[in-house]
Amino acid sequence: MADKTLGKSMAKSAAIGAVIAIPVPFIGPIIGAAAGAGYAYYKAKKRGY
Repeated sequence: MADKTLGKSMAKSAAIGAVIAIPVPFIGPIIGAAAGAGYAYYKAKKRGY
């Protein structure tokens, strides 16, 4: 169950990161998505999921 929640959180954060990174020319949406997903993963592991 925690894996499903973690996956949803990572997907949502990846989408947000990609949208935020679009106007930044040296980052781009792919790196922004990876950063967002990584942040969500870090937060989940910190909480103990």
